[in-house]
Amino acid sequence: MKILEVTERTPSLLEQLIIVWERSVKATHLFLSEIEVEEIKTYIPQALNGIPHLIIAKDENNCPVAFMGIEEQKLEMLFISPEERGKGLGRKLLRYGIENYAVNELAVNEQNPLAKGFYEHMGFQVYKRTDHDEQGNPYPLLYMKLK
Repeated sequence: MKILEVTERTPSLLEQLIIVWERSVKATHLFLSEIEVEEIKTYIPQALNGIPHLIIAKDENNCPVAFMGIEEQKLEMLFISPEERGKGLGRKLLRYGIENYAVNELAVNEQNPLAKGFYEHMGFQVYKRTDHDEQGNPYPLLYMKLK
């Protein structure tokens, strides 16, 4: 597994990352309907192009299987292909972000308890909760900081 920061965000790479995103979301964000996933998906290219630091993990075939986005010291996104979950890749990516970008803050959907548990295991703790996500949808967010 190779972890690297992307400098050139080609249409082909973005297409591959959107597939990773969609597969990851469908496996972990069970509170979202198919229509909601499709609606959110329309914003993903903009998010991927706009994030200052886009770090991807590639498998032995040089295909992206996970990615994270970092802005300042905040983890803005972390998505892993379903078949790669549970193998330590999330831990490797997050450690990479902490060590190389001083990541110390993130937000996670309250309705994604596995992600919350993962971040707690990695040393983050909840300091704030909102009733809605940042787009105003009724999905509570938990804001977490590294202890």
